[in-house]
Parts: sequence; structure tokens; C-alpha cells
Amino acid sequence: RRCPPPLGNLTPLPFNTIYQLLADTDEPLLAHAHRALLIPDLLAFWLTGAQRCEVTNASTTGLLDPTTRHWAPDLLALIPHHGPLFADLIEPGEVIGQVLPTTGTPTGIAGVDVIAVGSHDTASAVVGVPATTPNFAYIACGTWGLVGVELTTPVLTDASRRANFTNELGVDNTVRYLRNVMGLWVLQQCHAEWQRAGDPTDIAGLVAKAAATPTGGPVIDIDDPTLLAPGDMVFRIQQLCRSTDQPTPKSVGEIARCVIDSLAAAFARTITDAAQLSGKHIEIVHLVGGGAQNTLLCQLTANASGLPVIAGPIEATTLGNVIIQARAHGTINGDLPELRGLLARTQRLIRYDPTR
Repeated sequence: RRCPPPLGNLTPLPFNTIYQLLADTDEPLLAHAHRALLIPDLLAFWLTGAQRCEVTNASTTGLLDPTTRHWAPDLLALIPHHGPLFADLIEPGEVIGQVLPTTGTPTGIAGVDVIAVGSHDTASAVVGVPATTPNFAYIACGTWGLVGVELTTPVLTDASRRANFTNELGVDNTVRYLRNVMGLWVLQQCHAEWQRAGDPTDIAGLVAKAAATPTGGPVIDIDDPTLLAPGDMVFRIQQLCRSTDQPTPKSVGEIARCVIDSLAAAFARTITDAAQLSGKHIEIVHLVGGGAQNTLLCQLTANASGLPVIAGPIEATTLGNVIIQARAHGTINGDLPELRGLLARTQRLIRYDPTR
């Protein structure tokens, strides 16, 4: 079946919901389905009995119009179904419902409000960015990296589509304009490989060995598709170095340095592209998530981008989730800049200035 491109310059990934549903067109499960719920919405349904679809996660399906923040009727019409397949949309901060007695009585939480948050984890992570200026870029870095800027309107240009940027929706009528970058997956796979070979060095030790390795070593395309599969990662890194006529890293420190140098370069390149394609001026970069603990990555990202990097909080996704719930309950007040100011005042942050 011929599939349309997702609406609004959403990155066309094979696991986008629109493609999954089109692939299931002739399956009996879809024909007999009453409602399709995304995983966070399914959990909320089990708790409350209410069927709603949270908008930040819905924006990744390929079936939502980012300019209106509503379902796109023309795309929904492509999915053969006897009635409305998706539930009504709900914005972060709205009450989905109360915990049902059947669910909540055994745990003592019956009747408790269930609040919609940015249920796409990156949406909550971006809320958790402790920015004190609107002119920031963010890097949500863990196993994968999401790099971009926060906008009020989507970027719907051919140049943006060719650059593989996506317009996903954020909290408080924002747009997460970003590109997926590999993240720490490659280093994690190398670490697992070395551990199987008997090397007890932990991740912090790998970073220390990489930091002790001289600069100027090989840099690869960290987003190369050959690096997506698990296993045998060291060999594939070395193959990429050889294929680009660069020295082949051999030691643990050399390989780890190659990975971190390459990741920092990809982060910096994506920040530059995001600024150019969106027209947004960037003064500072916020790196949140587990990658904020990688001191070498933070410093090299500052060096490569020529911008200061603020590392932390590590648990930005959790904090972004909690402060939207707290605001909905009236415990705290304010718009996103005020919420982020609270985080900037209360969280442990480390600043890395470019050294070259």
C-alpha cells in the first residue's frame, strides 16, 4: 500500500502510527477494533475509564495537524474503520478523570485526579529544561538523543523536510522542532562488548580513558545506519573509520573518544541546522537526561557548537511531568518560563564554556 508522507514535516519513520495502521488494513484486529489508544492513554484509561488522547504523544502518529493541534481528517480517512478510531485530544495540564474505585480502592487512591502531562517523554523533558532565556537549544540525551529548539509554530519547508527535522507538539501550545541523533547507544554497546570480553571498566571509566586520549582522532557519522543494530559495535566503528580513510582506533580509550567526539559533532551540527532552518537565535544549549553526567561529552559539545552548555537536570522528564501536575493542582503557578525558572533555582546544574 502506498503511504502518504506524515503531515507537518513529521520525520517519516516506519514505526509511525499511520504506517502501522495502513500495514494492518487487511487485518481482522483493525476491522473489529472500537478504539485505538496510545500506551500512555491506555494506562490512563485503565485508571479512570476515560478515553482521551494526549496531544504531544498524538503528534508523533503522523495523523495530527501540527498547525491546528487537531486530528487531520484527510489522513484519518485513509484508515478503513467503521467509526472514530481515535479518542478526543487532551492537552497537558487537563484532568483526564479520577481513579476508579475498582482500581484505586486496594491502593487507597480511588478518586484521585489523573492529570494529562506531556506523555511523550521528550515533551516532558523539554518542560524540564531549566532555561532562563527563550533563546536556547536543547539536547535530551540518553540512549538516544533528541536535539532541537522550542517554537510557537511548525517549520513546514522543503529544506526542513530534506534535513529530516520533525515538528512534534509540546506543552503550552509549543512545537518541539528537532532531529533524532544517535545518543549514547553506540558507547553503551561498546561498553557491553568490552564487559563480555572481561574488561570491568564502568561508563565513568570509559569517559576518563577517552578524556585522556589526545584530540584530533577519527570522527565518524554517528547516525550511520550500520550503527543501529546491537552487537559487534567496535568492529563497525573501525570499519567506518577505514572507509573514510581515517586512522583506525584500537584501544578502549581511542574508540570511546571517537564515539564521544562524533556524538558532540553531531549535536553541534544539528543545533546549527535547527537555528538556520527555524530562524531561531540560540545563545545557550541545555543538555538534559543521563548524558548530562558525561562530562567529556558536555565539554566537547560546547567546544563543537561554540556555545555554553548547561548540563542537568538528569531527571528532566520526571521533573517536567511533576511540575505540570503541580501547576494543574494549583501548588505552583506560572507559564513555561516561570516553571523553568523554578528548576534553574532548585536543580544542580553544571556550566561548560567552549574552550576552543
